[in-house]
Amino acid sequence: MTILEAVIQGIIQGATEFLPVSSSGHLSVFQHFTGVTGDEAIFTSIALHIGTLIAVFIAFREKIWALILEAFAMLRDIFTGKFSFKTNAGNRRMILMIIVSILPLFVFYIFKDLFTSVSSDSDIIAEGICFLYTAAILTIGDRAARKNAEKGTLKTAGETAVPDALIIGFFQGVALLPGVSRSGSTISAGLMSGMKREDAVEYSFILGIPVILAGALSELLDLGGGDMSFESVPLLIGMAVAAVSGYFAISLIKWLMKSDKFGIFAVYTFILGIAVIGAGIYEHISGSTIIIG
Repeated sequence: MTILEAVIQGIIQGATEFLPVSSSGHLSVFQHFTGVTGDEAIFTSIALHIGTLIAVFIAFREKIWALILEAFAMLRDIFTGKFSFKTNAGNRRMILMIIVSILPLFVFYIFKDLFTSVSSDSDIIAEGICFLYTAAILTIGDRAARKNAEKGTLKTAGETAVPDALIIGFFQGVALLPGVSRSGSTISAGLMSGMKREDAVEYSFILGIPVILAGALSELLDLGGGDMSFESVPLLIGMAVAAVSGYFAISLIKWLMKSDKFGIFAVYTFILGIAVIGAGIYEHISGSTIIIG
């Protein structure tokens, strides 16, 4: 992988990890058209995801620090017998609901090989279909947010109920498929459950921290016995670019949510899905893979 390819992938990862358009889908399509496959593609994806995590910690540093302090306070209450699940609210309830949202992933982990095979195969039609799915849930989530706002039934992340957290976790599990946006899925699920737009964004991005870390660790362990002779400089540059572009993407999504322009991503992923499916069909008919560069 060249430095230019690392920079391009870093920009793609950083921007699309937080914009609800699927970072894995964009990376999968880019790697497909540039011939990056196998362990190199997986290891590159891990490095870029770590870069986006850096952006999350910077953008939400105050909230994350508050949650960390509350987590220690909650552990103290657990060990002193003062903890009660029913009476938790605010940051403490958000921590508990994030844990609940993570639980469905253990079920999806059983089918990990299926998700990996879709992202690493040579057919991009599946990615195109997943982009269309992303467009659909973004549309549903946006409409739900407007209806809930009209009814005046909006709630904060600290008021999330267990069923809502489980639904958000389920949508996040489906997002293991390349082309299905993790942030788009969890934000949309949050909007469907009645969250305020800004709270749905915050919950989604903070929920992604343990999930992305666990996913990166799992993929890294899978590569442990293979050939890991990768160039470090392009990877580090790609990681840095992903962190910078990710930070700006977070700022952009916050502004777009406040401006009630979330639906624009549904249009984008719909058009992209049609284009990717078209390219995949062309490759099947022609019998050759489209390679750029």
